[in-house]
Amino acid sequence: MRWFFVLLFIAMFLQNAFTQGVPAVPDGIKVPGDVKLVLQGHASGDQIYVCQAAPSGNSQLAWVLSAPEATLVDQAGTEVAKHFAGPTWQAIDGSQVKGKVAAQVAPDPDSIPWLLLTAVDHSGAGVLSDVVAIQRINTKGGKAPANGCDAQHQGEKMRVPYTADYYFYTSVK
Repeated sequence: MRWFFVLLFIAMFLQNAFTQGVPAVPDGIKVPGDVKLVLQGHASGDQIYVCQAAPSGNSQLAWVLSAPEATLVDQAGTEVAKHFAGPTWQAIDGSQVKGKVAAQVAPDPDSIPWLLLTAVDHSGAGVLSDVVAIQRINTKGGKAPANGCDAQHQGEKMRVPYTADYYFYTSVK
């Protein structure tokens, strides 16, 4: 009987080890089951918007996302990556991954959406070189300004502070 409890404890430990670090997220932005977490970081920075013609093609002006600019740190506060236009992330080892939005959910109407991105390009050898999926969750801030974009301000940039957690996944081989 004692061995049963030992085996049960080991099984529970291994199950926790395999799921540890993978965040609980809404179904719309869950990663497939055949991936493993290779890097996570807490981002702090800005979403940069430009006052320009709205993407819808009409003559309305709107704050349009130009690029993010953020630093990602691990739980100890050590920098692990930079985030910039593309959207692209570059790890401190020099490897890069560029993503494309696959899905989004907006749990906080006052913050930018949570995202699931798929990798579309890589460069360099390192932790990000085999990433296939990226999640952005726990966002705070970063939304485009609600007003202030008019003919008088066309072409101006606005930096909006934000924070988020990013999770990077590779395929299970």
